[in-house]
Amino acid sequence: MHVSRICSDLVQIRSENPPGQTDEVIEYIRIFLEALGIRSTVSGTNGGMCNLVTERTGTGLLFCGHVDVVPALDDGWTRPPFSGSLDDRYVYGRGSTDMKGGCASVLAACEAYVNRDGTNPARLAFVCDEETGGEHGIRRLLAAKALAPCDCLIAEPTPARHPSIGQKGLCRVGVEFSGTPAHGSLYPAVGVSAIMEAMELLCYVKSLHGREYPVDESLKKIIERSSLVLGEEFRIQDVSEVLRKLTFNPGIIHGGEKSNIVAQHCTLELEFRVPWGCSIPELIAGITTHARAGKISSQEIHNPSLTDPSSPLVTITCDEVRKVWGGTVFPFVQWAASDARHLRLHGFNVLEYGPGEITSLHAVDERVPVDSLEKAVLVYRGVMERYAEMEKGGITFF
Repeated sequence: MHVSRICSDLVQIRSENPPGQTDEVIEYIRIFLEALGIRSTVSGTNGGMCNLVTERTGTGLLFCGHVDVVPALDDGWTRPPFSGSLDDRYVYGRGSTDMKGGCASVLAACEAYVNRDGTNPARLAFVCDEETGGEHGIRRLLAAKALAPCDCLIAEPTPARHPSIGQKGLCRVGVEFSGTPAHGSLYPAVGVSAIMEAMELLCYVKSLHGREYPVDESLKKIIERSSLVLGEEFRIQDVSEVLRKLTFNPGIIHGGEKSNIVAQHCTLELEFRVPWGCSIPELIAGITTHARAGKISSQEIHNPSLTDPSSPLVTITCDEVRKVWGGTVFPFVQWAASDARHLRLHGFNVLEYGPGEITSLHAVDERVPVDSLEKAVLVYRGVMERYAEMEKGGITFF
């Protein structure tokens, strides 16, 4: 089946997260693989948050993808978001780029490989819960030891000539502020406003963006090259600061009881993307110190992660990308987070490479170019063949 048709089929099967119900799309994949003679195990929750893992192969290679997508409203879309509409240039719809296009390319590459060689080229994992943190997806599989450490290629969308070898860290913090209520007409002479205490913390957080963090020379060069890639892809000026510095977003703030009462309660949810060289414990300590009338109520921490750019997974994938796309090919690091951070934490070598139109990711009129899908199939098949050759030669990395 042509990769664009597989992608279209996957887009038409709704799997918005929340709620994260993926049983139907996972069943489509299970049936597709079963027709190729590839056996798999499906697991999940009673609510239909399902994952699929195929049998282990001898190649030590894992392809991974998530089948959940962010929600989409019909408003503003040129074509309905779950139509899976396609023409000779694009497949359209929510998830076409992030990342059902990548999943479709993995399936098409497996089909081409099996039809030629009759063997299973790699282990596959399709998960349900990447968009909301992976608790029921990759993290559940890792906790259950359903996957053993190996070289892993995640089919997330990336620039065509630049696989991703690393990501900034992620730190989410919830802070609850308590004030002293009083009549609003007397503030600030009387009372302590929980809202203003939150604002003072935000002023401190804003100042953190100006800090520089030291990294070694090799990583510095990777970040500089990555900044050029991201600047071209997103047309963002000074994008190097996004990779080198701490970025922050006060995503949710809620407080106060009435406009004429000095606020007694305020809650603030902050998200930081943490650069290499920045200590998350020191970041948390600074927030604690400057939240004078507040206390940290929740936190989620993931350190920056990186795969060795000289590892076989990276060099082989870059070689195959070069064969298919030509031009200058090199790996880059990015600011976003994905399941790669969880896998690296459990000892996997992880690389992200996949088809997509990056600027339409999570956006209205999301779409994926058909030629991007087709070329990803060729890259994946090339990587599969290289690992199969190494297995025959007795070369293993885990």
